Amino acid sequence: MTTYRNRAEAGAALAGQLSGLAGQPDVIVLGLVRGGVPVARVVADRLGAPLDILVVRKLGMPWAPEVAFGALGPGGVQVLNEQVAAGLDQADVTEVSQREQAELDRRERLYRSARPPLDLAGRTAVVVDDGLATGATARAAVAVARRLGARRVVVAVPVGSVEACDLLATESDELVCAQRPPDFGAVSTYYTDFHEVSDGEVTDALAADR
Repeated sequence: MTTYRNRAEAGAALAGQLSGLAGQPDVIVLGLVRGGVPVARVVADRLGAPLDILVVRKLGMPWAPEVAFGALGPGGVQVLNEQVAAGLDQADVTEVSQREQAELDRRERLYRSARPPLDLAGRTAVVVDDGLATGATARAAVAVARRLGARRVVVAVPVGSVEACDLLATESDELVCAQRPPDFGAVSTYYTDFHEVSDGEVTDALAADR
């Protein structure tokens, strides 16, 4: 399996597999905040497509936040892993959901600023993240894109677990995954530089489209 130097290199590799979308006027690239945005910036540049963002928040188990029981997106979209969520107290689900909703709202205000609301009506939405582990966040993103009227939803990632890729292949119109290692581990394993993307990096990436 290839290890990417950073998210920009991963984006370049991913863009090569999306070359069939280059120059198509209805395509819009959506970076999942925050880690997917630097990947998406490169993809958008290579395809000659506009870049926007999707703010989606993972709902993590109270005692193991890295393990998702679902995710939230703008517009009131919520995706739950029913099998996992069923083992939680409703109070825990509510507490985590309220906390993540507050952070989602904060980021929407920060990143959107004067940008208009996302308009996907009739478009091909290419949803880009830096990797798929459980797939919960990407599932929420697909649901958001469809609710916003996307004609077609493509999920594109540099690396993903076999299980998550199989899941997203059934829920999106197309899945493009550059690497599907059989023993996945974690997304960070496949990057030399996997720093936490800052708010400033997100706003800078979006500013390049203005």
